[in-house]
Amino acid sequence: MKRKITLITGDGIGLEIMHAAANIIDKATNNIQWEEVSAGYTAYEKFGELLPEETIKSIERNKIAFKGPITTPVGKGFRSINVLLRQRFNLYCNLRPVKSFEGVNCLYKNLDLVIIRENSEDLYKGIEHMITDAAAESIKIITRGASERIADFAFKTAEKEKRGKVTLTHKANIMKLTDGLFLESGQKISQNYPHINFEDVIVDAMSMKLVMNPYDYEVIVAPNLYGDILSDMAAGLVGGLGMAPSANIGEDIAIFEPVHGSAPDIAGKNIANPTAAILSGIMMLKYIGEETAAIKIEDALKIVLKNNNLHTKDIGGRLSTTEFKEEIIKLL
Repeated sequence: MKRKITLITGDGIGLEIMHAAANIIDKATNNIQWEEVSAGYTAYEKFGELLPEETIKSIERNKIAFKGPITTPVGKGFRSINVLLRQRFNLYCNLRPVKSFEGVNCLYKNLDLVIIRENSEDLYKGIEHMITDAAAESIKIITRGASERIADFAFKTAEKEKRGKVTLTHKANIMKLTDGLFLESGQKISQNYPHINFEDVIVDAMSMKLVMNPYDYEVIVAPNLYGDILSDMAAGLVGGLGMAPSANIGEDIAIFEPVHGSAPDIAGKNIANPTAAILSGIMMLKYIGEETAAIKIEDALKIVLKNNNLHTKDIGGRLSTTEFKEEIIKLL
């Protein structure tokens, strides 16, 4: 029996890159059945709402979603659909691998680390209000339960992937209660994993160190806001957001998606790089136990990326989205 997976193509280039990634997955395994639904502006134009109930029910039924980028208006307007999905399904962990690939021009070769971001609280709770016409306040929430849970996930990831060190980043020297609690929680959980090295680094220093020598790090665990910033910065070390996959993981539901945005300026032109979507699909396949298919796709992707003549425009090549997809499918 095929595994049903919710497919959300999203906005902008989402339709192109997500269908490309889904096509590749279909060539690698016959065990997936896609249930395509809408979210974002595409859904708003069709149903009058950014996150239709049909989409929510599909995710609840299937437990696994493969999601494209969704446009979020800046400033006043609609709340982020990404944040809404994470909070609705308690997807407490945002997992972002940072890996360089041969053939892709980037600052660091042979880089392989992972950033684990607490996904359910911090300033992203969105608790804010106006104090006066000239002052606004945002409330930062850090809890012991969420902090210990994400720290434990980081150590379990290190164990599973045979990584020897976990680095917790914080600003506890200034925010002694909130970030202090996050640090204290990490220190407590580290005692359950004496075979894994543990260190903590203040987030501003972490930013500098991650740029100067990222090879010093294997697993980085951070509160929501710091993790968001650091993971985007780290993507720049390996070729940009076009090379950045992610997973949002909860107790029984997980959503896999490329980190980059919807790029409406190039939507429909068939030039978008689907690599981040493909890498997110590989993560998803491994998560659901389709290891063989995941490895087949990853091996094919590595071969294509290694050949400079087979790149999309954003990484120095001339291939369209479709042509890039077809090169991977040939190898499958």
